[in-house]
Amino acid sequence: MFDWIPNLPVVVIALLALAGMALITLAIYALVMRLAESERAEAVQALSPGMLPPMGILFALIVGFLAVGVWGNVDSAEEAVSNEASALRSAAILTDDLPSDVRVRVRADIRRQIENAVNDEWPAMEEQRATLSAVPAPLADALHVALRLDPQSGDVGAETQRQLVGSVQDALAARRERIFLSQEDINAVKWLGLLSLAALTLVGIGLVHSGNRTTTRLAMGLFAAAVAVVITMLAAENEPFAGQLGINPDLLEQVLNGPRLSGA
Repeated sequence: MFDWIPNLPVVVIALLALAGMALITLAIYALVMRLAESERAEAVQALSPGMLPPMGILFALIVGFLAVGVWGNVDSAEEAVSNEASALRSAAILTDDLPSDVRVRVRADIRRQIENAVNDEWPAMEEQRATLSAVPAPLADALHVALRLDPQSGDVGAETQRQLVGSVQDALAARRERIFLSQEDINAVKWLGLLSLAALTLVGIGLVHSGNRTTTRLAMGLFAAAVAVVITMLAAENEPFAGQLGINPDLLEQVLNGPRLSGA
């Protein structure tokens, strides 16, 4: 429902988070003040401030849980892209020891794979519609070519063939990992849990300080701003390949623009 939010600039996400929390805080403040002025005012104002620390701890725990998942996915995605670029660069270097016709074919395959990744797969990953259903044809062709090499012919060494096959397989594995990670995000249940706990904590703050309107506004405003900061940080990196902070294909483009592939 809100999949479009991570694609916005961070400043816009922050403004939306602040506006949303402001509306929620105003609604809760109005409710709390109505209770504080009703016949239940005495019971409301007698609420113990000791309830706030446990609620704050619970909120911090769920934020920490979500943050570990989000930033862990980002780190893993960056590692996958780095591993893929490294494997493709190694494969390109190993083509130096191949017969000329095979060298041209494998380098063309590597080049096509990177171009497909940059032009087709990256936009699909940004929109979380990339899948593993299709095997990338260029890497599949490069792998088949490498496996068909005959070290006994003397045109290529057995070690070169083994390393070339390993590099192509590593590139395939890294590609699978980055596409899998492009689907990872905070699901609706987790967002609902975070927002619900934030709202409950705001209610608790309002009830505890309901005897003083100015104190209530300050306390609720400060906590709401903190929640908006948390939401901005999580939403901005919720999807590893989307938005202003999303991972870009620069490393793969560097391999593509290298001396061995730029003229392939």
